[in-house]
Amino acid sequence: MEKIEYEWIKQTRQILLDQCRELNEDEFTKEFEFGSQSIRDSLVHVAGCYHAWLGSFVLSETSSPLLTKEVINNMKVDDIQRYFKQADEYVESVFEQFKNKFDEFIEKVPSWKADSGFMRKTPHQLLIHSITHESHHKGQIVTMLRLLGHIPKNTDVLGLPEKEFAK
Repeated sequence: MEKIEYEWIKQTRQILLDQCRELNEDEFTKEFEFGSQSIRDSLVHVAGCYHAWLGSFVLSETSSPLLTKEVINNMKVDDIQRYFKQADEYVESVFEQFKNKFDEFIEKVPSWKADSGFMRKTPHQLLIHSITHESHHKGQIVTMLRLLGHIPKNTDVLGLPEKEFAK
């Protein structure tokens, strides 16, 4: 994976976050019976995956990567944007610190689930996991927007302007 590919992911995420800014509080926090319950909680869950697997497991920069329900319940889109910004910094650090050892295994106990025992994963696996996890939940969030009566904006990489793909 190259950095430009992650830039595309960030751009499509921004399209979704910008659309979420247009929601009222009731829409943003409405609970559905799938995904992580609400749009707000789903977005926080997605960012938390990057914090946990990259910020904690790969980089060891935090031992408590996930937010409490109390904190999440008070988050607005700008707060979630900042949580993603930190996640993006973790991704950047993984690219820089592991460029020559992207596929070397790290073996340790995840700090946020100490009862799980040792896990053995590569930075590459965990970056791809975090990205596919985001795509999965992005689809759920788009469904939530539709159920709320909104027309979701195009968040597919192919919907980005052509200039984004020029080398």
